[in-house]
Amino acid sequence: MTESPRRILGVDPGLNVTGYGVVEVAGGRLRVCEAGVVRGRARGSLALRLAEIHQGVAEVIAALKPGVMALEELYSHYARPRTAILMGHARGVICLAATQAGIPVVHYSATQVKRILTGSGRASKSQVQRAIQRELALAQFPEPPDVADALAIALCHHYLERKPGGASRRGPPQVPYPSGRVGGKSPPPPGEG
Repeated sequence: MTESPRRILGVDPGLNVTGYGVVEVAGGRLRVCEAGVVRGRARGSLALRLAEIHQGVAEVIAALKPGVMALEELYSHYARPRTAILMGHARGVICLAATQAGIPVVHYSATQVKRILTGSGRASKSQVQRAIQRELALAQFPEPPDVADALAIALCHHYLERKPGGASRRGPPQVPYPSGRVGGKSPPPPGEG
C-alpha cells in the first residue's frame, strides 16, 4: 500500500514579508509544491497589514491544501519588546488562518530548525539554504531568505513527525536533536522518556 501524499506548510512570519513554503511528501520523496511571500503592503496601518497577511496565508491554505502548518516561534531580544508584540500580532493572524481552515499548527524555534537541518543551532543563513537545496534537490539556493526559512521550518516538521510517536528528539539520522521544547511540549527528563 502506498502512502498518500502529505503537504506541510512552513511559515516564517513577518509584518512586512511573511515567507511560506509548501512541501509535499509522497513515497518517501520530498518536493516543493510552491514557495513565496505574502507582503503586508499597507503602510502605517497595522490592522490593514494584518488583514493582508491573514488573507494571503488563507489563500495559500485554500489553494494548496496542506495537512499541517509549521510556524516559527516568536523570538525577540529583550531590548526590543515592541518587536515581539508586533510579531505576536502577525503570528496570531497566521494561526487564525490555519485554525479557520481546520489544520493544526505546530511551532518550532529558529535554533531547533537550524539544528535539525544542519546539526548546529547557530548555523548561518547560507548553511541553512545549502541544506534546503540538498534535501529538496533544488537547482539553486531558495530565495529570498523568508522563503528559505519557511521551507526549513516545513522540513524540520517533516523530520520530527516521521519518527514513531510524532515529534522526536532526533531529526534526520545523522543530525542530533536539540534539548528543549518539542512541538510546544517540554521533553521528559532523562530516564523518564
